Amino acid sequence: MEVVEKKEKVRLVLVGNPNSGKSTLFNALTGLNQRIGNFPGVTVEKKIGNLNLSKNKKAEVIDLPGTYSLSPRSEDERVTFEYLTNNNRNDLDEIVVIVADASSLKRNLLLATQLIDLEYPTILVLNMMDIVELNKQSIDVQQLEKELGIPIVPMNARLGKGVDQLKERLANFSYQKVKKIVEKHEEKDPLDNTIERFNWIKKVIAKTVKSEGPAKTAETTKKIDSVFTHSVWGFVIFLFILFLIFQAIFSWSTYPMDWIENGFMVFGNLLAETLPQGVLNDLLVDGVLAGLGGIIIFIPQIALLFMFIAILEDTGYLSRVSYLTDTILKRFGLNGRSIIPLLGGAACAVPAIMSARTIANKKERLLTIFVTPLISCSARIPVYTLLIALIIPAEKQFLGFNLQGVVMMALYLLGFVAALVTAWVMKYWVKSEERSHFIMELPIYRMPRWKNVGMTILNKVKVFLFEAGKIIIAISIILWVLSSYGPGEKMAQVDHKFEQMFSENPHLNKEDYSDQIASEKLEESYAGHIGKFIEPAIRPLGFDWKIGIAVVTSFAAREVFVGTMATLYSVGDEENTESIRGKMAKAINSTTGEKVYTKATGYSLLIFYAFALQCMATVAIVVKETGGWKWPIIQLVYMGALAYFSSLLVFQWFS
Repeated sequence: MEVVEKKEKVRLVLVGNPNSGKSTLFNALTGLNQRIGNFPGVTVEKKIGNLNLSKNKKAEVIDLPGTYSLSPRSEDERVTFEYLTNNNRNDLDEIVVIVADASSLKRNLLLATQLIDLEYPTILVLNMMDIVELNKQSIDVQQLEKELGIPIVPMNARLGKGVDQLKERLANFSYQKVKKIVEKHEEKDPLDNTIERFNWIKKVIAKTVKSEGPAKTAETTKKIDSVFTHSVWGFVIFLFILFLIFQAIFSWSTYPMDWIENGFMVFGNLLAETLPQGVLNDLLVDGVLAGLGGIIIFIPQIALLFMFIAILEDTGYLSRVSYLTDTILKRFGLNGRSIIPLLGGAACAVPAIMSARTIANKKERLLTIFVTPLISCSARIPVYTLLIALIIPAEKQFLGFNLQGVVMMALYLLGFVAALVTAWVMKYWVKSEERSHFIMELPIYRMPRWKNVGMTILNKVKVFLFEAGKIIIAISIILWVLSSYGPGEKMAQVDHKFEQMFSENPHLNKEDYSDQIASEKLEESYAGHIGKFIEPAIRPLGFDWKIGIAVVTSFAAREVFVGTMATLYSVGDEENTESIRGKMAKAINSTTGEKVYTKATGYSLLIFYAFALQCMATVAIVVKETGGWKWPIIQLVYMGALAYFSSLLVFQWFS
């Protein structure tokens, strides 16, 4: 046995098949002490965490993308392969932790034997032992250790059973070389090597795994799938689930959103009264606080959306959706794996586009990347919610359901239909000789891991809040400056005009004219001049110059639209006693004297944001994924034109 000197810190590399519970173990080991980035040179997500193995020993944990073997077919698998076969990482001692689904040991041991033969210090985690027991099976762990020549820890990562034992084995891990299971022969065909491994695995399984009857979990899953993957009822159930999700997003979030909105109004008033009057007071209250409050209010809805997506994924239902939709998506130039990015686009287009790397066919991958931004993402929720609330009363019903929720779902379905139609047109334009195939493992149905769901919500909301928050604060400050100052003496002339009017008419109440004064000063500001400059181009859509400013600034991130409107309508509001929705609902067009946010304008804006590619991050990720600017530019122009002309038609229809 060759023993190597231990260091105070080690690196744990988690490797395993998809759906083996690897990410669950990662969360159990690291908790909230984790961060997410990308592997160098690629857009594949890299999760790193830290934990204490003992008083004197710490560990860095890396969660590698799931793979079935060390014969990479997708970018995910290629990243795992290149990481494990790269011998230039000498900064820390490494232990490869193989996470295997104990209920599907034969399939999982293929990767395990390949990793053992790489001669890394290795430990095997037999996860999902609860399913093994439920299936009336047993595994002789000691015999399996003897056969593989590496330490083995039985575990149920979902419940945290076996995690402490794993930490103990890792803290006292003995670095030693292991005997290769299958000697690699260069002259052999890779398929022959794989067959040799499976023959060896069959013998090991026969020695170590005993079964008393058919797998109960597989039978239960088969019964559920007879309904959930049915050619008719499967789609009915899927649409019904989506409908319930959007109803819940509107209904359940009402109270926390009201509390947040009222809290920001109270805090804004307190801050305005506490700080001395002046530029700093106006900047903090009307700029930073107004912009930030305009986005934080939507956190309950964002959290609910991520919660539902996490639950659907954790139960195994999302895999069924891929299987269910494959036949339909093929007609549009996509395949079943495309549904994961498309559904993921409901959360955020950036990771959704990154997830398209699992699609082996280049043409289908390109089409999926191109149409994914048409799916309404979580960043659109603040915009949708604000505009829907402006044009549709909360109490209005449709067939007994909240009409606001119905409109929200209709917008999501509209985006999905637009994505399919776009893909169908593009499949005749993008040429490829590569054949398409769709292979996906359907995991058994399981109860969601509530701890994982909670951590997913927390992490996603943190990213949404802090990433969007930085942009919103910066833009809010810039907007406040542009809205509070103007060229020359024009803003001062507005003050002089009204001072003269009040001096000539002492009976007039100044408070009655505060909104008019603020409106005229805003029009004369730098922001007003910018808005007036672009107004002729957007007036046919029913947009005024304030909306024009919001459209421009929201290219940084769609949700900035709300922060922009909050800032623009807060400038000049000394009392800060009304919500942004209330201010926008009362907004009057100075030229026509009519309300700005009519039903026609509201629907026009909704359609514009449903189609427009108002997101710099999405453009950047498409550049990386497609390897150039050609497709992002085509995508930007296409979605911009689609949004403009669709909004034009909608505005004319409702006017």
